[in-house]
Amino acid sequence: MNPHTPPAFSYTPIGTIHSPFTEPTGMPIQPAGAAGIRGTILIDDRFREGLRDLSGFSRIILIYAFHRSQGYELEVIPFLDTVPHGIFATRAPRRPNAIGLSVVQLISVNGCELVIEGVDVVDGTPLLDIKPYVPEFDCHPEEKSGWFAGCRERVTGMRADDRFCGKGNESEK
Repeated sequence: MNPHTPPAFSYTPIGTIHSPFTEPTGMPIQPAGAAGIRGTILIDDRFREGLRDLSGFSRIILIYAFHRSQGYELEVIPFLDTVPHGIFATRAPRRPNAIGLSVVQLISVNGCELVIEGVDVVDGTPLLDIKPYVPEFDCHPEEKSGWFAGCRERVTGMRADDRFCGKGNESEK
């Protein structure tokens, strides 16, 4: 192995996210635009014990694979702007490592099924991990938000088009 080549990683999904969205086009681009939209997560039974105490949290962080995303561009025009930005200054799904995250409301835990609200992913999305949302760790409203600061009011009504779906400059989230 070349000492300058980083190791490749392999992940095994712990479950599957189910939502009303069968296609990326037309779905909310962030959980803030998915208020009231419910979905479920089916956790593989071998991870059942890992759900212990999760019901004590009102929100959870979902880490998942953008499984329908192919390729990437290092500069993209995001949904909320009309000028290009570096991929790492956006939340576009076509990335060097197609990993997404969403903070959703946890409605209930029923065995290996989680009911969530604020879902903004395509039905059948592979779930890689869950972390509890803890405001003392995760909430920093005083921080700068770069180019996004001028777009905040548009996020709740914005819906995905097809710009991040395939091999061109196209979307899944």
